[in-house]
Formats: sequence, structure tokens, C-alpha cells
Amino acid sequence: MAECGTSDGGRSGDSLDKSITLPPDEVFRNLENAKRFAIDIGGSLTKLAYYSTVQHKVAKVRSFEHSGKDTEQDHEPPYEISVQEEITARLHFVKFENTYIEACLDFIKDHLVNTETKVILATGGGAYKFKDLIEEKLQLKVHKEDVMTCLIKGCNFVLKNIPNEAFAYQKDAEPEFRFQTQHANIFPYLLVNIGSGVSIVKVESEDRFEWIGGSSVGGGTFWGLGALLTKTKKFDELLHLASKGQHANVDMLVQDIYGGAHQTLGLSGNLIASSFGKSATADREFSREDMAKSLLHMISNDIGQLACLYAKLHGLDRVYFGGFFIRGHPVTMHTITYSINFFSKGEVQALFLRHEGYLGAIGAFLKGAEQDNPNQYSWGENYAGSSGLMSTSPELCPTQRVRSGTFDLLEMDRLERPLVNLPLLLDPSSYVPDTVDLTDDALARKYWLTCFEEALDGVVKRAVASQPESADAAERARKFRQKYWSKLQTLRHQPFAYGTLTVRSLLDTREHCLNEFSFPDPYSKVKQEENGVALKCFQCVVQALDALSWEERQLALARGLLAGNVFDWGAKAVSDVLESDPRFGFEEAKKKLQDNSGIDLILGVFPFVRELLLRGTEVILACNSGPALNDVTYSESLLVAERIAAMDPIIHSALQEERLLLVQTGSSSPCLDLSRLDKGLAVLVRERGADLAVIEGMGRAVHTNYYAALRCESLKLAVVKNAWLAERLGGPLFSVIFKYEVPAE
Repeated sequence: MAECGTSDGGRSGDSLDKSITLPPDEVFRNLENAKRFAIDIGGSLTKLAYYSTVQHKVAKVRSFEHSGKDTEQDHEPPYEISVQEEITARLHFVKFENTYIEACLDFIKDHLVNTETKVILATGGGAYKFKDLIEEKLQLKVHKEDVMTCLIKGCNFVLKNIPNEAFAYQKDAEPEFRFQTQHANIFPYLLVNIGSGVSIVKVESEDRFEWIGGSSVGGGTFWGLGALLTKTKKFDELLHLASKGQHANVDMLVQDIYGGAHQTLGLSGNLIASSFGKSATADREFSREDMAKSLLHMISNDIGQLACLYAKLHGLDRVYFGGFFIRGHPVTMHTITYSINFFSKGEVQALFLRHEGYLGAIGAFLKGAEQDNPNQYSWGENYAGSSGLMSTSPELCPTQRVRSGTFDLLEMDRLERPLVNLPLLLDPSSYVPDTVDLTDDALARKYWLTCFEEALDGVVKRAVASQPESADAAERARKFRQKYWSKLQTLRHQPFAYGTLTVRSLLDTREHCLNEFSFPDPYSKVKQEENGVALKCFQCVVQALDALSWEERQLALARGLLAGNVFDWGAKAVSDVLESDPRFGFEEAKKKLQDNSGIDLILGVFPFVRELLLRGTEVILACNSGPALNDVTYSESLLVAERIAAMDPIIHSALQEERLLLVQTGSSSPCLDLSRLDKGLAVLVRERGADLAVIEGMGRAVHTNYYAALRCESLKLAVVKNAWLAERLGGPLFSVIFKYEVPAE
């Protein structure tokens, strides 16, 4: 985590190395390729946004036919692999204290190679104060943007692009953060921004929003009155005092007025009847902690009631809170949540945002990048380069806490194709991809984190082996191991760091870290070898299937699908077998199944697809867009299909007549989120009227989508290749999941 600032406060003239605990080039990453800037300067925090191009390695596959090589020889692999450089777009957001703005600007100036713009868009109250400094240091013209417009644009962006962005806060619960399902349609909603005062904005669409109310009693009121009452000038220290206080020592409660009679009125005796009510008649001094707590309750309750009334007036049930008054502070989030629940009787929900501190900077950046149409793309959080949601426990001394709230770094990668919901989802608004919430399940969390730790050395070994000609592969693999290990330790202590913790998010974080250190596809050569072996067996497998009776063939096809699914280098039980016995093959896999990639696709999936085609069924075969473990990718599937078509007339004619269509899912994970699929796949599913969805693989059908409800018939199948998971599901290792579901009428 890049903690900007030191405990003694520092001076603006200090070197950046002294003021940031991470090396500066790990904070302002890829600065030499920065193209465009925006900045949001508040009263105490600066949030810098910039866009950069990132060069990274990708594994490309192509047919040998294009290079003139003979592919008929037995020893030749089915296609060739090359590692190439590719350029993608990335958004960087960095948050630091205003104390260090001059040192940070100096570092940016020294490392800026070129930029496409001579203007930096600025928002926030501090934009005027630091305008001259920014222009002098960066030689860029500062252009001021409207604060509220930037906030709304930023809020829309994170709600659309980051799953688990919004959360409800529940004090003393385990976990304290309850992340919300990402809605396909985020509108309408109410945004309550609590800065010095309170602004309440109704947001109805991307460009349509209206300021509908507010209050002069806000964060500035708490800070100002708190300073007068407690002689404490620092905002965080004031909140720290409030976390230690007992407001009932200062506030007059219902039971203080009515005694036991409050029950006949249907009121709780602990309700506040009058904030600071006891101070008028008491003959004693009140503690600073108690006064701070009473003040926090008074202002939070007032804001909560106001927000609740506006939400009800406009028929809204989603209220997002932001502003420096929030900043991830548990005490503040709890009091606002309590107030909203009380006044709305549970009908309105108080929601907070993981990246709330960056909304203004994101919005300002989007305003300056409109010519690039950033909203036409989908974006994804890069876990390798982002700080997670940190605990902001008031039990810690304020100087030990991250002053900048919940975040320091955020990186988002542009996805080349837009992602949308699968049209076959029964109810997209209630769809939850993941089967087990590890944030909630402590036993499962402990097991899976340990499992990923124990598998790490094997991944490192595989990564190095995938690049035998690279002189620095071992060093890059060491750095990958260090970074991913660090992420796992963070998640042990802060399981909510990147939203809901799941097996999927652990796998995705690992893939992000591998890509960070230029290991785009550690299993590419394994897949190449498996595919080569499987292609040689394809005709024999098909001939054996064709010789069976119809009923026997259906059972054999199902067993073949499942046998292929055994070959999973991500499962420790399987990788141990494959490492120790390279001859382990398709027939051995079938024997592992409990009745009592390449091989998966070619000897399992394609014979099944062929049978459907023989029945007159059109088939859409969707594969990963990018690599993950030894799962076949879309580009690999095209080459494999080409080779199979040359051997099999049924596959050949289906491809020619477009009765068999190969498409990409938009995913680069062993798991699958049906709410974030490639738009091209979604369009094809709708146009072709798909009425059966087959979801295959432990990641796609067990770790995710096991409970997914679809509008059409579905078949979810996998082999459970994890002993702990098999036991929890009530079966032995290599048990079969074969789940056929018909939608309810």
C-alpha cells in the first residue's frame, strides 16, 4: 500500500522519497507513457488522474500454414506460439495529502516524457489555491471543471465498471462490509455529498441530474463545532475522540424524559430526544470524547433524515453517500446507516463506495477525454496495481491510520470490447456469480487462502518454464511471487479489500499479477502439447462413439466431457498427478470419474458439439478471450477447430454454413461472470434464440454459476478436483457435477 505521508506531517519541501513509503515509481506508475491529466484538490487531499499506454507481453498463436511449415509430421505441434508486445490503455489514480503536492508535482515534472494535452482539468475547492503551482511545475494550463458534474460522472463510471463498488456498512457484523450486486441499470439514484455542507443530487441518467436540496449542517459543521468543543483541530482526531465517547452522557434520551412510560408510546428508551440536552442542566464538565460522539450523532442523524425524506419524496431507494465527511470512517458510516434505517423503517438503504475518494478526479478526467469516448468501453480494476479497501478502525491512533481515507492507488485497464449481461439471465439484478462468499465464510476463506499460498511455488515454476529463452524470467517470477504473496496476506487481514472475496477474485488477482510481470500465458506450451496429442486421438474417439447405440453414445459423450474436464492445472490434486505422470491420458481420466484444456476441448467438447450438430442444433461455442491456467482461449479454439474440420466433414460443413460459431466470452478467468460477457456473444445469443446453455468446468459451473438462474434450460457440469470442496459438497475427490435445470414456469 502506498501510504502518502509520514506521522510527523512532513514539509512540502521534503523529497518525495521521504514522503511516500513506496518508491515513487511504484506510486506514479508508467508515468513516462502518460497522455492526459486531471486533478481533484480538496481541503486536505489531492487526487491525481492520468491516462497511459501500457506495453505488455501477450502470447499469440497462429497456424504453421501461415509460416510455410509442414504440419503433417507427427512430431510437429498443431500451431506455433509467439510472445509479442501489445499496447493497451490504463487509467491511474493516485491520492496523497496536500502537504506533499509540491514534491509530487516535482516528481511528475521530472519523469514526464510527453503528453497529448497542454491542459490539466482541475476540480475541487483547492484547484484555485494551487493553480499557479500546478501551472509552474507541470507547464500545463489549469482548466477548472464544475465540482458536481465531475462527482456525478465519476460516480456513474465506478458504478458501471467496478463490480462490488457499492457496499452497506454493518457495525460489529462479520464482515462489516456488505457489497452490493452490480445493477445493469444504475439509474436512478440519490447522491448525498457531505463536504463542508451537504448537497443532495438526484441522478436520472448519464447526463441528467438535478440538485434537489442540501444543508449548511455538514462536515464543516462537525469539524468547526468539534474544534470549539474539544480544542481539537484535526478532523481525524475528532473522529477518533467520537469513537471513544458515550453520547448518552451528554444527550437527553427518551427514557430520561418519560422514564418507563416510553414503552407505552412505542418508543425505544435509548432514542435521542435532545442532542446535548443534558449539558443545559448538568453541573459538571463533559469529556471531549462524549461531546464529540454527541456532535457526530446529531449531524449524522440530521443528514440521514434529510436524505431519507428526499429519497422518499422522489421515490428512490438507493442513496449513495460521499464526501470528505465519509472517507471510509466506520463511526460515520455506522451513524448514517442507523439514521437512514430508523427514519425510512428499512425502506431506503444507505450505500457507500469503495472508490468514493476518487469520484471528482475520475469525473474531471472523463470530461477531458470525451473525444476518446471512454464510456463506449468497459473497464476493469487492475488488482495488481490497486490498493484495497483498508480497515479504518478508530481503535488505531490517527497518526497510524491512512489519512487519505480508504485508498491510495487505483488502476483500471481498458477492455478492448464492451461487456454486458447474458440475455439468458432470469433476473440480472439479483444474479450473483460466485457460489461461496469467502468474506462471509471464515473457514472457507482460511482454506482457500492457504490453498493459493501452497500453489504459488508451482505457478512460479510453470511461469519460468514457459519462457526458457528469457534471461530475466526467474527474477520476474520472483517479483510476481512476492507481489501475489503480499496480496494474499492483505486479504487474510482485510478480506473485503477488493470487494467480496471469492475463489474467482483470488484467481483474477493472480492473473493480474502474472501479467504485471510479463507472464501472459504460463500454460501456453502445456496447452500446445495437450492439443497436439488430443488432435491425433480425435478420429479414433469419434469412430468409437459412432459405433455405439444412441443411448450408449449419450452416456459416453457425457463421460467424455467430464473426463476432459479432469485436466486442470489449477487444481492441486490434478497438477500433482500430471507433474508426476506425464503419460496420464484420456482413458486414465475417465477412470478417475466417480460413478461409485486441450483434451477437454478436443476429446470432450467437440464430440459433444458434433452430436448436437447431427441433431440439427445450431451451436455457439464460447471460449475465454484471454488466457487463464490451461483453459483454451478463443484464438486457440479457432486453430483447433480448423484442424478438426479438416478431419471431420460434420464440423467442416457446420463451420462453413455458420451452424457452428466460435466466439469469445470477454473473460480471462477460469471462472465466469455472466453479467460481464462480450457484447458480441450477447448479441449472437439473442439473435439465434439460444434455448440451452451448457456451462462446463469447475471454475465456470461450481465456483461460479452453480446457483445461476437462467431463462432457458441449462446444463452445468464439472468434475470436483479439490478434496476440501468435494467433502464440503458431500462427495469424494473427482466427484461429478451434472446439473440439468429447467426454468420455472
